[in-house]
Parts: sequence; structure tokens; C-alpha cells
Amino acid sequence: MDQHIVDINRVITNAIAVMEDSKIQIYEICESARAELDSLVQELELVLEENGKTILRVDELEKEYRRARIRLTEVSKDFVRYKEEDIKQAYEKATVIQMDLMVYREKEAYLKTRRDDLQKRVRNVKSSIERAEMIASQINVVLEYLSGDLNQVTRILESAKTRQMIGLKIIVAQEEERKRISREIHDGPAQSLANIVLRTEIAERMLIKKEFQMVQDELIDLKGQVRSGLEDIRKIIFNLRPMALDDLGLVPTLRKFVQDFEERTKIHTIFELTGKEVRMPSAMEAAIFRLVQEAYTNAHKHASASHVTLEMNYQSEMVIITVLDNGVGFQSELVEYEASHNSHFGLIGMRERVDLLEGRMEIDSKIGQGTKVLFYIPITVE
Repeated sequence: MDQHIVDINRVITNAIAVMEDSKIQIYEICESARAELDSLVQELELVLEENGKTILRVDELEKEYRRARIRLTEVSKDFVRYKEEDIKQAYEKATVIQMDLMVYREKEAYLKTRRDDLQKRVRNVKSSIERAEMIASQINVVLEYLSGDLNQVTRILESAKTRQMIGLKIIVAQEEERKRISREIHDGPAQSLANIVLRTEIAERMLIKKEFQMVQDELIDLKGQVRSGLEDIRKIIFNLRPMALDDLGLVPTLRKFVQDFEERTKIHTIFELTGKEVRMPSAMEAAIFRLVQEAYTNAHKHASASHVTLEMNYQSEMVIITVLDNGVGFQSELVEYEASHNSHFGLIGMRERVDLLEGRMEIDSKIGQGTKVLFYIPITVE
């Protein structure tokens, strides 16, 4: 048995070394891609700014050209008031403006083509970064799993398969959550702040040129962007840990969650409360909130539901929570079997939370008849 442990240890050590080297290479690829992305974004911002200026110049030249044509028509018709020299000057001025207009229109077309090309390249590089981050995340999961104590690994190998998969699932969930938060911040508040910096620079230039109306319009738009960015940050904070859970309690927090879910997914939702809410320890309320959140996520992602109902029934020693949807449904017996064989990590996580709360979970579903998930949670549990 000791020799087997030594052999396993050697194999794991070699595997860790290879994956560490691969992790470094993937990190270098990510950094190179991020540097390219930053360069592309900066170039795109310059092109967008130049394109905006060009569009404004084209508009100005079109107005000037119309005025020059009107002037040329006037001097051409009135031979009494205007001399041949006046007609010549009007014609030359219209011609010069027309040439400038043609040049700027060509410049505008080129900048639009360049903008579209840069936006496409930015999307491709972002996609490459996401794939690289996904691979790095998977390597981190395996490394963290393999880098543990060998005796612990041996015990896991000798234990039930469910315990192995639950441990792995926790690590995967942690990495996925980190990646999700990172992406939400990058795509939301970080992008908004970068755009706000650019727009403030544009407003500053307009202010120098004393284009006060355009500055006012820009500031109004900026105010809207700041509000939108603040809303994104609040949503991220709410997803991490709803502050209302500690301040207001479980029921108001779930009401807000249900409303936000309906606004975000366009799935009609109903919240029904029976009995009087009983405040529970913070950890219990957080666990129940996550149970409901996971049930709603399943209804959105897997059930194709158009209607979801949340019912909470407070009793003397227990709260019964029911999440009912009108989605496609499934064979509950088959899913229960697959869950016991670790094919449904979401279901495993829900059962884990319910077990920690010393409660019980029931699933009632049939194909084409929707799904009902019930949680029986004792209020008096420590």
C-alpha cells in the first residue's frame, strides 16, 4: 500500500509540474491578449472620436455647400447687381467646398470601416481571453484538487463518489463565481468608467471651444451613464450578498429578488406569503435565499417557463417554501437518480443547503406539466 502511495504521489507531482508550466503559458497568452485588447480599445476610442469630429465637419460642409449653391444661383441670375468677377468667386468657393465635402465624406466612410473592423477584432480578442481564462480556471481547479494532502486524496479515493464530486464541485463553483464577478465588473462598471473618462475629455475640449450647449448635452448623457454604472454596482453587490437580508429580513429581500427577476427575464412572477415572518439567524436566511435563487435560476435556464410562483408558508416550527413554474418539466425520478450519481451539481448544492438546515426538499415534475420544488425548513434549528 505504501508503494502505491509513493507511485500515486509521483504521478500527481509530475502532473502538477506539467499543469503549472501550462498555467504559466496560458497566463502569458492572456497577458499578451489583454495588451492587444487595450491597444485595440485605445485605437477604437481614437477612431470613434475622430469619426465624431468628421461627422460634425461633414454636416458643417454640407450646410456651407448649400449656402454656396444658393449664393451662386443668386449671382448667376442677377446680372445687374453682380459682375462677372462675383460670379467667378461664388463658383470657385462652391467648388472648393464641394471638394472638401467629398474628401471628408471619403474620410468618414474610411473611419466607419475602420471602426467596424476594430470592433470585430475587439470581440474576437475578448472571446480568446475568455477561452484562455476558462482553461486557466479549469487548470486551477485540478491543481487545487491535486495539491492537497496525499492522505486526504487517498481517503477521497476510498470514499463514496458523491463526496469526491461535491469537493470538486465546491472548487469549480468558487472559480466560476470569481470569473463571473470579474467579468461583471469588467463588462459593467469598468467599461462605464472608461467611457466616462473619455466623454469628460470630450466635454473638456468642447468647454474650451465654448460650445456650451454641446457640453450641457454631454453632461446630461454622462449623468445617465453614472446612474447606470451605479445600478450595475448595486446589482453586483446584491448578487454577492443582499444587504437588505440583514436590514429588512428574508421576505422583503425575496420580494425584491422576484421583482428584479421578472424585470430581467420578462418571466411573470408571483410572490405569496402565508403566516407571519419569523426572523432567523443570518446564515439561515442567506441559505434560504440561495435556495430560492437556485430554483429560479433553474426555471429560467432549463424549464423555459413563462410563469413562476414563490409561496412562503410560515408555521409555528417550520417554514414551507414552494417554487412552482409552468415550464417543460422533466422526469423527476430520472433526475433524482442522476443527482445521486453526481450529474446535477445544482441539485446537489440545493440538497447540501437543505441538509445543513436540517430540512427536507421535494421535487414534483412531469414532462410538459411544469415543476414544483418544496423546501421544508425548521425555524428552530440551531
